[in-house]
Amino acid sequence: MSEQHPRTEQRPQTEQHPRTTGRLYGVGLGPGDPSLMTLRAVETIAAADVVAYHSARHGRSIARSIAERHLRPDHIEERLVYPVTTETTDHPGGYRAAMEEFYEEAAARLAAHLDAGRTVAVLAEGDPLFYSSYMHMHKRLAHRYPTEVVPGVTSVSAAAARLGEPLVEAEEVLTILPGTLPEEELAARLAATDSAVVMKLGRTFPAVRGALERAGRLEEARYVERATMSGERTGRLADIDPESVPYFSVAVLPSRVGTEPEPAASGEVVVVGLGPAGPLWLTPEARGALASAQDVVGYSTYVDRVPVRPGQRRHPSDNKVESERAEFALDLARQGRRVAVVSSGDPGVFAMATAVLEVASEDPYREIPVRVVPGMTAAHAAAARAGAPLGHDYAVVSLSDRLKPWEVIAERLRAAAAADLVLALYNPGSRSRLWQVGKARELLLEHRTPETPVVLARDVGGPEESVRVVRLGELDPAQVDMRTLLIVGSTQTRAVRRGAAGTEEIAWTPRRYPEH
Repeated sequence: MSEQHPRTEQRPQTEQHPRTTGRLYGVGLGPGDPSLMTLRAVETIAAADVVAYHSARHGRSIARSIAERHLRPDHIEERLVYPVTTETTDHPGGYRAAMEEFYEEAAARLAAHLDAGRTVAVLAEGDPLFYSSYMHMHKRLAHRYPTEVVPGVTSVSAAAARLGEPLVEAEEVLTILPGTLPEEELAARLAATDSAVVMKLGRTFPAVRGALERAGRLEEARYVERATMSGERTGRLADIDPESVPYFSVAVLPSRVGTEPEPAASGEVVVVGLGPAGPLWLTPEARGALASAQDVVGYSTYVDRVPVRPGQRRHPSDNKVESERAEFALDLARQGRRVAVVSSGDPGVFAMATAVLEVASEDPYREIPVRVVPGMTAAHAAAARAGAPLGHDYAVVSLSDRLKPWEVIAERLRAAAAADLVLALYNPGSRSRLWQVGKARELLLEHRTPETPVVLARDVGGPEESVRVVRLGELDPAQVDMRTLLIVGSTQTRAVRRGAAGTEEIAWTPRRYPEH
């Protein structure tokens, strides 16, 4: 058979795999319908001396039933019976220990056949390396014997086929999750992804349903039970009775391409923090809010950071029209639209949350729901890159005098410096504001020594990221622009060189303040 059907083996025959041993096969049987077995799977079973399969204590094996027509009377059958099928056991080591003991014993039984020169085919529903028990045999035996894995059609592909809906398209991301994850973890991952399949339902179904609801995606979710098998059932997940759900069922969030985001029962505005830069800084909650929005509103630079989604409207605008932007978003919500207003960093820190709430507190917008989804702040991102300069009490001040007079800024700088607070300084300079940094340095030097560490963090998380630690007395305003954030240390902040060559300098502020 092997001469007629050449294959690539995962483990070549070497001194460790003498030709006198048998060969191990992990055989994927597909999702359940025997006609969906691959030709290679049928050939492998036909040529095997030993056919092994897992089963519960009742003795019935789904894997065997799928392959039954291809079994011969002279096949040696090895039934690998699970000692437990739930996490309840009287084993002294608990569920995990009971299963480990079982897998070791099962591997030893198969190894005895392989050592005798017999070919062993381990049957696996779906694909052998996809949530399959075969992989426990593979990890214990594949390094000792020549091994081949025969892939099979997964239950994920079968579920999508039976629903007749695409799983993923274009640049969409598919996430596959076990339903055994905690509900909060499931909700976070479901909110953050495009498409998803949740496996292993059964007793986990109530938590999975709750997670879908918390993620705002219950209405999209579809249910598939025993795909391609007898007793197959499909439908809207929200309509399924939890008591009727077996283990062999999955929840599916199909592709969103070509579909309009689900309309809201009533319009709402969600103010979303994008973090300081790029997708690595975006929270799962923010991803979910952006994905479910029908409209995205914001400063054009920030709107450009939001992935384009089919059917979603985008409304970029200039940076100096915050009130108008807020009013526009609320007007869309009055029309029943779900609107995401985007801000860099955290929307509540010198950003759009205040502008939206200010307008939303007036007629005719008082009844429009408004939510704020937090984001990683620029100050915290810069501090993390520099070490831990915000390790003790600190104040956050914007040096921009566009919305408040410089006299107020100066008064606050003096007060914070006199209180020995670390200072995070936003909006330190721009093309039209060149003098504030120099003036702030003068004010701070009234209360700080010239050796005080200052973090200059520019474009944190972006392609031009630069983070340096300088001294307050050497702070050069010419090196500061609108994309720079400054962190000025307190009298307790330390700057230390680390690394073998002392090339890395970090700044940190002790949590304990000395007693006077």
